[in-house]
Amino acid sequence: MSFTLAIVGRPNVGKSTLFNRLVGKRLALVDDRPGVTRDLREGEARLGDLRFTVIDTAGLEDVTDDSLQGRMRRLTERAVDMADICLFLIDARTGVTPSDEVFADILRKRAAHVILAANKAEGAAADAGVLEAWSLGLGEPIRLSAEHGEGLNDLYAQLAPLAEQFAARAEREAPRTDVDIDGQDGDDAAGDGPAMPRPDKPLQVAVVGRPNAGKSTLINRIIGEDRLLTGPEAGITRDAISIRTDWDGVPMRIFDTAGMRKKARVQEKLEKLSVSDGLRAVRFAEVVVVLLDAATPFEQQDLRIADLAEREGRAVVIAVNKWDVETDRQQKLRELREAFERLLPQLRGAPLVTVSARTGRGLDRLHAAILRAYQVWNRRVPTAALNRWLAGMVEAHPPPAPQGRRIRLRYMTQVKTRPPAFVVMCSHPDRMPASYTRYLVNGLRDDFDMPGTPIRLTMRGQGDRNPYKGRRKSQPSALRKHLKKS
Repeated sequence: MSFTLAIVGRPNVGKSTLFNRLVGKRLALVDDRPGVTRDLREGEARLGDLRFTVIDTAGLEDVTDDSLQGRMRRLTERAVDMADICLFLIDARTGVTPSDEVFADILRKRAAHVILAANKAEGAAADAGVLEAWSLGLGEPIRLSAEHGEGLNDLYAQLAPLAEQFAARAEREAPRTDVDIDGQDGDDAAGDGPAMPRPDKPLQVAVVGRPNAGKSTLINRIIGEDRLLTGPEAGITRDAISIRTDWDGVPMRIFDTAGMRKKARVQEKLEKLSVSDGLRAVRFAEVVVVLLDAATPFEQQDLRIADLAEREGRAVVIAVNKWDVETDRQQKLRELREAFERLLPQLRGAPLVTVSARTGRGLDRLHAAILRAYQVWNRRVPTAALNRWLAGMVEAHPPPAPQGRRIRLRYMTQVKTRPPAFVVMCSHPDRMPASYTRYLVNGLRDDFDMPGTPIRLTMRGQGDRNPYKGRRKSQPSALRKHLKKS
């Protein structure tokens, strides 16, 4: 999906009808009564050759208190802040209302791209309302009929050039992963470690974990302001939100994600979409901070999230939050380290830090752990050192000989970084047991100082040295046949 489009407007202007039209399904409830939609609803929209995420929002109402309507308005305003483009819908048959003017002013201040559309515009009765929409100062209104599918070509014409901009932005901001050693440049090619993050290429960090672990509170503390909505209720964050910041001199883009619960407990469609958005944030990050609750650490869902980050090949940092309420911290820390080594052996040696998002204690350790994980993720090992190491490992513990045939390890090289990936040229790679591969991976972690980072190790055959093996026997020539007969 190249961009996100939020449909906003007063109650009962046809937002959910247009949402259903764009996604091609009746995902949103539609009724003539106003106020049916109360929450955000996401869907995958198709319009011509465009593919994007569309958000159906609650009707904007001119209230700011803590009533249901006030909370719905705040949620809609949050969708405006998150979306790349806002489609502001008015009712062409009713015309521009004072509420429309208030909300147009809000959108001018909060949204980077606003498209104005006059819905229910079929027939001559809507002409006056379409002309009146010009007075909102948001440019030429699109004449739409969500019910009958009219005006979608005009919407496509306005979205297409913006979609190209967002596609270019996504390509520019996407993290470089699985980087070929030969294709590296600058400091990477020299083998002196990764190039440090720059303002134009910030370090991308995703903060993930179960609901109510304190992800949004932690990010607010890092950036020094209350940018993200927090509270005692679990599940406040609905979408992956990225925030750019400069944390102690290091440019970063930090993703706040929705809490990920067990799949069986994810019932609402919106929460399923929120979790999938969190998974996309993991794939978009370079370093993933798995945030645990000190009261209930390493639950099954925590392990799944950490394993997902490892399988995606991202650098991982384990952070234990709410450390300020712990009494016997030394004993608790010993228990955490033991559980970490036992339950997440694939991340053996990854940084484990304790923090308090509420007080800010431990953030310096978290900052150092993120940079350390990033550097290890970019680690490059010279080929000569690898082959000396491989000879020592084989001498200390030779590979097995399945069916009496020895497996010879001939040569080793690193082929990629981010994460580190190695290839071992050997005989009979298909017979190499997984236990011996783990032995080599653990040795790489210990001997080349690569704790915790995902390591990819591939066994590859060099082919048989007999050039004639496998060839069909040559047939006797016609001359030889003739001589034999005679």
